[in-house]
Amino acid sequence: MTGAWQTFKPTDTQPWDLRRVVHLHRSAGFAATWDQVQQDLRDGPDASVDRLLQGKSSAVMPAAKFEGLSQQLAEGAVVSDDPERLKAWWFFRMLFTPDPLGERLALMWHNHFATSNAKVMDLGAMHRQNEVFRKLGRARFGDLLHAMLHDAALLTWLDAPENRKNHGNENLGRELMEIFTIGVGNFTEDDVKQSARALTGLSALDGEFRYVPEWHDSSEKTILAQTQTFDADSLCDLLTKHPATSRRIAWRLCETFLGEGVVSDAQISELASGLHERELDIGWGVETVLRSQLFHSDANIGSHVIGPSQFLVGAARAMQMSDPPPGTLLLSDWSRRLGQDLLYPPNVGGWAEGSSWLTTRGVINRANFAVALVRGELNRAGTAPDLAAIAHRAGHGATTPDALLFFNELLLGGRLPQSRLDPIAKQAGDSPADGVALLLATPEAQLA
Repeated sequence: MTGAWQTFKPTDTQPWDLRRVVHLHRSAGFAATWDQVQQDLRDGPDASVDRLLQGKSSAVMPAAKFEGLSQQLAEGAVVSDDPERLKAWWFFRMLFTPDPLGERLALMWHNHFATSNAKVMDLGAMHRQNEVFRKLGRARFGDLLHAMLHDAALLTWLDAPENRKNHGNENLGRELMEIFTIGVGNFTEDDVKQSARALTGLSALDGEFRYVPEWHDSSEKTILAQTQTFDADSLCDLLTKHPATSRRIAWRLCETFLGEGVVSDAQISELASGLHERELDIGWGVETVLRSQLFHSDANIGSHVIGPSQFLVGAARAMQMSDPPPGTLLLSDWSRRLGQDLLYPPNVGGWAEGSSWLTTRGVINRANFAVALVRGELNRAGTAPDLAAIAHRAGHGATTPDALLFFNELLLGGRLPQSRLDPIAKQAGDSPADGVALLLATPEAQLA
């Protein structure tokens, strides 16, 4: 890889500093604690990105305990048939995971293969799909796509059981091409119709994948100028090898980790070429982006609007609000208010990312959430975090101006100048918590 995709090496003009460490964690995960920031500052960019890629950048609780609790919460949610509990399970994972990048990728794939329980109405199937995103989120894209074509939730969502020999339903075939792989402009209406024929026989029953051979059209089809007796697997292979799919996935990675307007078409094409050469190895693509000159550039830092779940969980994780933690049911409800109702994307295209998150209602609710968080209104005990003590332990004073200096570094990488902090301190008076709430409501706090 060349140019923007070469590995970032610190220089005098672009040093490995607090701003870049905080940017790394806010963009690739859910922010970082002060101790994690300091460790990364000492160890440098290579080791810091290594920890994220390996799922070892956080240790809120032991991994075995975390996975055990996660399984219990998921099983309880599915048995209860309460979607709010399954959404809360996912927020538990984001809040306590030792692998924040893995959860960030699960969010990305949930948006890519946007499936809503409003139609599926099966929490077991929705949970199993979510776990596939986690298991294959760093795999070759073809593996993930094959899994999705055998996923009961997605098949139900896109009417696959209605698609039978001589009684076609084109919904799955259309979205497979338009959204999941090659994208608009790279296929014809006849390609969609022929793809629908290839996908006949795929079905779901009682929340589980079923293949019904007598429903499958086994005759020849011509798709993207290739003629053979396509079925779901051979169609998947055809689409994953198409150069347009590598560009689609490169675009998705850039949308996830880079700011709007930061990456050029030529740079997306170069990343796409690298993915194509490596059989769409998503792990390689993620690593390339997170190690790149472009990701760590001044142009990218502070340009990426973080989504609702990242904003909510990142604030709590950075400020070590784990004892007591915010209620995950409440976090899920706040995420809905901010515009991201997990498990219920608005349509097959998912949520619009970037500046689309910053609606008037969304911005107001981000500020309201910050107030509720720092006042302890989100945990069962109603205990407000001692933010002045957190700042003091990091070597800062306990006054509001001193605390704001610290939280500006922890949450924003020190991006707010003193001229912006002074009016916040004045408005907050003797309450560091109010100062932090105001800090979280600034435009800079919405950006990684």
